[in-house]
Amino acid sequence: MAEISILPTLDLSSLAGLFAAFFLIFLVVILAVYIYTSIALMTIANKTGTKNAWLAWIPIANFYLVTQIAGVSGLWTLALLGILIPFLGSLFVAGVGIWLFWKVAEKRRFPGWISLLLLIPIVNLVILGILAWGK
Repeated sequence: MAEISILPTLDLSSLAGLFAAFFLIFLVVILAVYIYTSIALMTIANKTGTKNAWLAWIPIANFYLVTQIAGVSGLWTLALLGILIPFLGSLFVAGVGIWLFWKVAEKRRFPGWISLLLLIPIVNLVILGILAWGK
């Protein structure tokens, strides 16, 4: 008896095409988020009168820019090395980032606690926009 299947069979080439489509969508989303965050950080730097706002476009240098906006030593950029420490390093870097954005929020005349919302995915993009383009 012939077996009838309503599900299409996936061969290797269609599976590779599906993977490539998802990968392309992923790259487009990552690029869009990168551009948005860079523009927002550059706007924050310009509104606070921080020099070299273009550093927002360079990875790691953008963390240095945040230290300059926050008004702390640029040596805090070395806190990024904490990411090399398993588990606790990630918490340390997140804590330093929240502390820096607390100071950035206060420079932009927003309550510092708004930086805690940066821990929530998607909401962090909204908060960054508020810090950049808010009153």
